[in-house]
Amino acid sequence: MALIGAVALVVIGPEKLPRVARTVGALLGKAQRYVNDVKNEVNRSMELDELRKMKDSVEGAAREVEQSIQTQASDFEKSWSDTTNDAALPAWTPPPPEYKHPKKNWRLKQGATPQWYKARAGVRTKALSGAARVARYRPRKIN
Repeated sequence: MALIGAVALVVIGPEKLPRVARTVGALLGKAQRYVNDVKNEVNRSMELDELRKMKDSVEGAAREVEQSIQTQASDFEKSWSDTTNDAALPAWTPPPPEYKHPKKNWRLKQGATPQWYKARAGVRTKALSGAARVARYRPRKIN
């Protein structure tokens, strides 16, 4: 290094040497950044290829699982239809009973307060329509 520096000092001269050294340093920095960018791009492309291979293998496994499920489902449906067709079912089977909600009048809320206390305290236990509420609380005409 010292030999190269001494030759550069003699050839270039002491006045221009700092400017040339800065220029050479900047060019070497740019070259190193370019080489690093190329290395990073190559690594990314290699990782992409690996990811593509992994994706293809996962998709192939998923297709195999889907096909096996479909074949098992068709085998089950076939055996089910064979079983139900062969079984001796009565000619007529009644339909299942219709579902009825256990709380018929769900608009009326039932709390833990007993009904006798509500009646004594004047708590409203029945829902009023809007028209009935207006009629009940309308001021009466005095003649």
